[in-house]
Formats: sequence, C-alpha cells, structure tokens
Amino acid sequence: MKELLRTTDPTIIAFATALLDGEGIATFALDVHMSVLEGGIGVFPRRLMVRDQDHFIARQVMIDNDIPFGQ
Repeated sequence: MKELLRTTDPTIIAFATALLDGEGIATFALDVHMSVLEGGIGVFPRRLMVRDQDHFIARQVMIDNDIPFGQ
C-alpha cells in the first residue's frame, strides 16, 4: 500500500474516499483513532492509503478534483 493523502481535515479524507470508491479504487484510512490520544483537537494527520497498482490513477483523481495531497 502507498500513502495517497495526509491531512488533519477529516472531511477531505471522506470526500477523497467517496471519489475513489466511485472509481472502484479501494482505500484504507490510517490514524483515524488518534483523536483518543490527542484529546480530539485534530493535530495528528490522518492518512489515506491505496494499493500500489492504484496509486497513479488515485493521484490523478485527486488532481482532477483539486484535492491537495502534498506529494
């Protein structure tokens, strides 16, 4: 799996996941339970992972929808 997106904004993760699901690309969100450790203030970024073979197309979906992924 490769990291596609890293953000502290959970709405971007949800939007990106919905877009990728629509394209048939499976995703896996990491660090979603960090809010327990941080007290819910949202300082630790969450990561969205995709399969290696889907990474190129997933990056293009992010670009086409103006989602900043920082890579």
